[in-house]
Amino acid sequence: MTHQTIPNTISLPTRSRDMHKGGAGKLLLIGGAVGYTGAPVLAAKAALRTGAGMVSVGVPTDIYPIVAGHLLEAMPFPLSCTDGKLNQAALPLILERLTNADVLLLGPGLGQSEELDTLVLALIRQAKIPMVLDADGLNALSRHIHVLDEAQAPIILTPHLVEFTRLGGDLATGDHVEAARGFATRHSCTLVLKGPGTVSAFSDGSAYVNQTGNPGMAVGGSGDVLAGMIAALIGQGLGLEQAVTTAVWAHGRAGDLAANRLGEYSLLPSDLIDTLPEVLVSITR
Repeated sequence: MTHQTIPNTISLPTRSRDMHKGGAGKLLLIGGAVGYTGAPVLAAKAALRTGAGMVSVGVPTDIYPIVAGHLLEAMPFPLSCTDGKLNQAALPLILERLTNADVLLLGPGLGQSEELDTLVLALIRQAKIPMVLDADGLNALSRHIHVLDEAQAPIILTPHLVEFTRLGGDLATGDHVEAARGFATRHSCTLVLKGPGTVSAFSDGSAYVNQTGNPGMAVGGSGDVLAGMIAALIGQGLGLEQAVTTAVWAHGRAGDLAANRLGEYSLLPSDLIDTLPEVLVSITR
């Protein structure tokens, strides 16, 4: 099967003049752990810069003061934890928060433990809104891949190549497009296979290859920025295909513009977020 390239003519719709914050998407982000405070902060800031109207950020109580101090525009809240990582006791409050959210982003900086595996699997099974599953959320799923087929709502997975292999993806042929397409159709999900020429594959068999981005983006935190962007656009009501391909293209384009100014060696994930306004203005029609 053939695939398409994400076009440079990709665009976002002009916002309605009577838009309000609730109509711009309510995003629930769950992540963070001791030692991984930056990931949920980057994802939340990227979501806000991509237009999310309200971003709630649930993190372990142990890191709540740190995260709250870095997120003036988002709404952080503490969740039950053990040894700096979320535990099963956090589930009821997360499920309560889900009833007032349009999209869930699960995984940035989450860490790994048996309790976290149980928490992640429960959310995959019970969430009734679209879920973007990233980072350690993917690692939890990889140990119980059958649960992916039990999801009640659309799931968007955002693995890099190593994470994709852990999920059971087959890269032996070197054809990333067909590997991503096969996984997405087999599990009825959306898959964003990150790397040079990021592939966005959808459950209907369609696939897109991205041509923006550069090696300077190969730094921890870049993926958190992309996950926040994808979740933000889904929460604003864009269809999955438009939301994912627009976020992937704009993420790479922000990296290219930032690298032109700063160089690839000095590029940081926060530079992508700072450059997003320039990119989004250029594609809003």
